[in-house]
Amino acid sequence: MSDIIPNETIVALSTPPGVGALGVIRVSGKKAFAAVNAIASKDILELKGYQTTFCRLMDDGEILDEVILTVFRNPQSFTGEDVVEISCHGS
Repeated sequence: MSDIIPNETIVALSTPPGVGALGVIRVSGKKAFAAVNAIASKDILELKGYQTTFCRLMDDGEILDEVILTVFRNPQSFTGEDVVEISCHGS
């Protein structure tokens, strides 16, 4: 039996940890768009599936990183759920 609870929002590193130029973080589940939208410098809620956008990830007004976000809307994603891929600076 799987330990994954259906409809949970999952955040996971998709690239190997360690030194590297790029890192990809995947956010998947019902609240994926809301979770990423809460820290993005622009509204991603209206983006269409398979659409990318440049933005900044923010924390209390401080820029954490400049990233590319790719949106995959259900059910046309690999998992069948809403997914946001965050392509950010590695290391």
